[in-house]
Amino acid sequence: MSDVRPSRQMRDLGVVQHGAGVLAEPARAFDLPAERDEAERITDELFAAMERIGRVHPFAKGMGIAAPQIGIGRAAAVVQPSGDAPAVILLNPRITTRSEKMDEQYEGCLSFFDVRGLVPRPLKITVEATLLTGEPVTTAYERGLARLIHHEIDHLDGLLYPARMRTGVEPIPVEKYRQTGRAWTYD
Repeated sequence: MSDVRPSRQMRDLGVVQHGAGVLAEPARAFDLPAERDEAERITDELFAAMERIGRVHPFAKGMGIAAPQIGIGRAAAVVQPSGDAPAVILLNPRITTRSEKMDEQYEGCLSFFDVRGLVPRPLKITVEATLLTGEPVTTAYERGLARLIHHEIDHLDGLLYPARMRTGVEPIPVEKYRQTGRAWTYD
């Protein structure tokens, strides 16, 4: 039996792959609470996708998925931090502040899972999102969780992580990536 490429595996699990228009367009915000049912339905679909993906691939660093990655152009994402921390649901998120202190680590993306890229990101971000009730909520995230959250918000803005990579730095094939199964490290 031949090996299935990681990107093919993700596509077979329902993840939209690089090159699809929905990944390059800003997602449409929810009008909450008026669209509460729609937001809940999409969030449930995101959790179901994470469950399918998690059955076939471990994510030591945590994982996230944004609605555009399952073909839905709405501003919803779910992030499952590493360990036993509860999932973070993001509706209409936007980054309001970024620390000046940056960190560069390898990231992968379910939408082009054959490569990993060295991506600089702020060590701390503050995010304003909307609750299902329509109320705004502001939360600060640090280090690995900030990286995961920022990656998913980029998806909602129509950006993929290569847009954040330094000039001249290219993604590497997953076969050359040596940090699978290990958490990001911080000083």
